[in-house]
Amino acid sequence: MTKNVSAPSRPSVVNIGALFTFNSTIGRSAKPALLVAIDDVNSDSTILNNTKINLILQDTYCNEFLGTIEAMQLMGKEVVAAIGPQSSGIAHVISHVVNELQVPLLSFGATDPTLSSLQYPYFLRTTISDHFQMYAIADLVQYFGWREVVAIFVDDDYGRNGISVLDDALTKNRAKISYKAAFAPGASISDINSLLVEVNLMESRVFVVHVNPDSGLTIFSSAKSLGMMNPGYVWIATDWLPSLLDPSATNSPDRMDLIQGVIALRHHTPDSDLKTNFTSRWKDSKNKETPNFNSYALYAYDSVWLLARALDMFFNEGGIVSFSDDPKLKDTNGNSLNLTALRIFDQGSKLLQILTAMDFTGLSGQIQFDTDNNLIHPAFDVINIGGTGLRNLGYWSNYSGFSIDAPEILSAKPPNTSTSNQHLYDVIWPGGTTTKPRGWVFPDNGRPLQIAVPHQVTYPEFVTKDKGPLGVKGYCIDVFEAAIQLLPYPVPHQYILYGDGRRNPLYNNLVNDIAQNKYDAAVGDVTITTNRTRIVDFTQPYMESGLVVVVPVKDIKSSPWAFLKPFSWQMWCLTGLFFLFVGSVVWILEHRMNPEFRGPPRQQLITVVWFSFSTMFFSHKENTVSTLGRLVLILWLFVVLIINSSYTASLTSILTVQHLTSRIQGIDSLITSYDPIGIQDGSFAYNYLTDELNIAESRLRILKTQDDYINALQLGPNRGGVAAIVDELPYIELFLSNTKCIFSIVGQEFTKSGWGFAFQRESPLVIDLSTAILQLSENGELQRIHDKWLMRNECSVQAKQVDESRLSLESFWGLFLICGIACFIALIVFFFRVYGQYNRYNGDIEQQDIEEAEPATTRPSRRILATTSFKDLIDFVDKKEVEVKEILRRKNSDLKRQPSQVSDGQNESLP
Repeated sequence: MTKNVSAPSRPSVVNIGALFTFNSTIGRSAKPALLVAIDDVNSDSTILNNTKINLILQDTYCNEFLGTIEAMQLMGKEVVAAIGPQSSGIAHVISHVVNELQVPLLSFGATDPTLSSLQYPYFLRTTISDHFQMYAIADLVQYFGWREVVAIFVDDDYGRNGISVLDDALTKNRAKISYKAAFAPGASISDINSLLVEVNLMESRVFVVHVNPDSGLTIFSSAKSLGMMNPGYVWIATDWLPSLLDPSATNSPDRMDLIQGVIALRHHTPDSDLKTNFTSRWKDSKNKETPNFNSYALYAYDSVWLLARALDMFFNEGGIVSFSDDPKLKDTNGNSLNLTALRIFDQGSKLLQILTAMDFTGLSGQIQFDTDNNLIHPAFDVINIGGTGLRNLGYWSNYSGFSIDAPEILSAKPPNTSTSNQHLYDVIWPGGTTTKPRGWVFPDNGRPLQIAVPHQVTYPEFVTKDKGPLGVKGYCIDVFEAAIQLLPYPVPHQYILYGDGRRNPLYNNLVNDIAQNKYDAAVGDVTITTNRTRIVDFTQPYMESGLVVVVPVKDIKSSPWAFLKPFSWQMWCLTGLFFLFVGSVVWILEHRMNPEFRGPPRQQLITVVWFSFSTMFFSHKENTVSTLGRLVLILWLFVVLIINSSYTASLTSILTVQHLTSRIQGIDSLITSYDPIGIQDGSFAYNYLTDELNIAESRLRILKTQDDYINALQLGPNRGGVAAIVDELPYIELFLSNTKCIFSIVGQEFTKSGWGFAFQRESPLVIDLSTAILQLSENGELQRIHDKWLMRNECSVQAKQVDESRLSLESFWGLFLICGIACFIALIVFFFRVYGQYNRYNGDIEQQDIEEAEPATTRPSRRILATTSFKDLIDFVDKKEVEVKEILRRKNSDLKRQPSQVSDGQNESLP
């Protein structure tokens, strides 16, 4: 820093105060650090320009009342600023005083997050607020997947307010504090023992300890004697614990034995040359009161330098140290408090502004404040106590979350707090295990899990009352018991029947009772619905379910004309026409060259018809020899193959189908009708049909037993019954099997849900039981239980109708179109070829007749092409291909000889 020119008003000495408990863990580190800092400042000629700082120390005696008195006395000594206190309780009181006197208060130890700059503008925290520490702990709980913690804390401002922030932070991460165990400051060992015995009865095994350093080890001493440092327990300590331990030296074995496996947070202070030099000086110093220093010593040292730099700038800007009386403070007769000694620092607000705007690098890192007067870049080391030393698991910062890289490295990169980027090294947990504790157990208070079981009347196969040791039995009970057996820990539980046994209970009421803590869980045929998941937690579904519609059915006797039903009449007509059409096309293409397609007209007609319909069975004996004929036949045989296969499948379906006796075809036709609908007693289907599908309640009929189902369906809507029943698929499958399939499901499932076990919100059993249910499904045990209770005669889940199986032109017109186009193309090619042959053949015949009937001299003038008659064309087409080719070949030969004969005749006539 550049040396400044001294101003005339610059004093030679300026008083600053220091408030803390000398004989405390923090005080024994802070006091030497403060004295060293004062010496460094006063001996540094580049700062304050020969103005010396006079440090006035006041001991607060770890007592809020005495500490407040000492703070008041300090304020009466005309200090321009005070460093401290370390106690949050004293800071709350003295902050009101400094606000009135306008004296900045720089606290290196008061971490209470409620000491805000809004209420206490002259309070400036030079350490990290517990607000950030509690959010780091909440992230740690989320990182390991725990849902509940027990908070053990000292019942003062420091403890209460810190745990309050922890509660808010956990709530944001969908976790919570299940129990707050507070003890009075200075509580006896017996009181702490009683408190730990109480929390050991709780379900959670994750304990967050937020206490003062001087009494914190008593917690772990009592916990070890109670067996609470064994495997399965989790202990998380705030920064008070690292302040007791020397990170670089060997700590007391007895002390370390108490805290094996504990995770703690420690203020993160980046490594630097300044910090290294300070550490060396500390080791060499003979006046230090403790062999090791903690992070509070670094913050205390930086507080002095922060104030020194601010005062230097204050004086450079013309600041004057002057005090004036506070008119609100007056000594009355007989008053010995001497309140007039408390005077206002006239330019305290100016010094405060300079302090909050400072930016420099100290022993603890960068000293700079945000808009809330908190240090920027709050970060913590995550340490694990193992053996005789400390293991660094990684770091936490509000910028990047958990990482094994130092926060100052990550601060230069874009922020990335996604779950995949959160990393810590492996932890050694209490008991020396590396397996992550589950974080909870069943309470050791003797009360087993209270499980409500619906007293089912309609379908006792799923769950019903039993005289056995469990008191209940059924498919649902067996699934739950099998899942419980897969858990790695015992689950004491007791089944309680829910309902009177005369009718099914209302399942919505059952779920509401669980949400109101009347029961711990519900095991039975409880459907997972949206509204229910809002108030309770469900496990993974162990049975798929969904609402379906059931109607009566009857078997149909086979009709003598059933073989005609697979095709519609349009399909039959078009198929028959195409058989004749393709047969005719093949006859035309084969007639001139294939002797099997020649003969008398009657024989040829029979051949066409026989050939056409014999292709249906691929039994035609006539061979095809023409290329066009083979092409058409191959394509037609492919069409015939598709038609035969479809006909066979449709006929099989029609001969085995059942006809519905109701016009109800599914949920859509049921909604549009006005017929009554049957609903199982207590089912959620009642609310679903009325609320979601807007079906009038007057149409719904409550059915209590399977006999009610049968009677209502058989009576029908016209005789006081119902047109259909809407119920869940597992019930209906069992109902159809029990009634020998005289009813049937129509349409599709119109809801998709499942059955699960219901628990109170945030119950840790939900995840473990869900995993167990998946294991039951994978190893086949779930299917075995299903077959034991629910295996019956299988019925078709959906009746088909003849109209649905009948095939129409819509399914085949594409095939017919392709085949027809191929036939027409083949015919066109054939007739163009024949017509070309006919023109050559007919032209040669006419030319020969003219030459034979007329003299040679008149031939050219009377050469007329006769018009070809249709009969001649037909006769030509009827000729064999071999004959036509032979005639054309012979005519071509005659035409080649004629020019040579004419030339010889002319030569003979010459004289």
